[in-house]
Amino acid sequence: MTKSVDETQALINEGLYYEYTQAADPLYSGYISKIPFTKFNRELYAAGKTRIIPLDISEQLKCTAPATSPALCANFVRILAHENLSTCFNATSQLLYIIRGSGHTQFGDIMIPWQQGDFIALPTGETAKHFADTEAIFYLIHDEPLLRYLGVSADIPRFKPTLYTNESCLRELKKAGEDAKAANRSRISVLLANKAMDQTLTVTHTLWAMLGILPKGAIQLPHRHQSVALDLILDCQEGCYTLVGTDISAEGKILNPTRVDWQPYSAFITPAGYWHAHYNESSQAAHLIPIQDAGLHTYLRSLDIKFVTG
Repeated sequence: MTKSVDETQALINEGLYYEYTQAADPLYSGYISKIPFTKFNRELYAAGKTRIIPLDISEQLKCTAPATSPALCANFVRILAHENLSTCFNATSQLLYIIRGSGHTQFGDIMIPWQQGDFIALPTGETAKHFADTEAIFYLIHDEPLLRYLGVSADIPRFKPTLYTNESCLRELKKAGEDAKAANRSRISVLLANKAMDQTLTVTHTLWAMLGILPKGAIQLPHRHQSVALDLILDCQEGCYTLVGTDISAEGKILNPTRVDWQPYSAFITPAGYWHAHYNESSQAAHLIPIQDAGLHTYLRSLDIKFVTG
């Protein structure tokens, strides 16, 4: 069928052209927005009714809401005792960390019990219904913003629902800390993984999650990676903080850093490609959970994680 001149011209009008240096790096040239440093304090979920609270910076990212990074959306979830809440996202992966409370999640015909300190990884395919026996708070991250950008729907589960109990996580973290080589490592931590992710060794095919300890008086030396980190701080005292910056000196110091002071059970964003270092100048150990879109980056071979050596 022959197209009319107007129809052909409409097709041509959709195209644009840029000189190479204007478009080769849209972040540098300002066409795409930077990911901002943002903190989300525990006051967001301290009181009120049963609800989900997206940590939304979609306006700054210039994308469809809600989103906490270009690929991920982090949320606090509050469920009052003896109440329930359903979550259903167009997402390939959900990861929940139970900040407080106990109860269970019904996912299709699977019942998953949970309590404080547990992680739950859920694939696509079912609505999750969360029942709280006691007042419960979750930290929940999913990858719906990535699918919205791609214009696709998730309909094939890539892994089975998985429970990482608090007891198991702490046992493995203790083993990592007692390892003879621990003193020479950049961090003491345990990565969550899934049997189905035999290439990326990550918690899901898009998500990466770590439970780490920062001992009293310790410094986790500067490092960077091309995935965005959505960090949840667990227990900490005053004197725990992160320094973040774009550049590093020849001596391995972050230049002109932004300081992010930690608060128990609060979250903050570490943008991709930024150098960051964690400090504990308090008298007690602190714990943190970074969750990133590094499962995707690992598979794409684009994570490019680098460490400063002490």
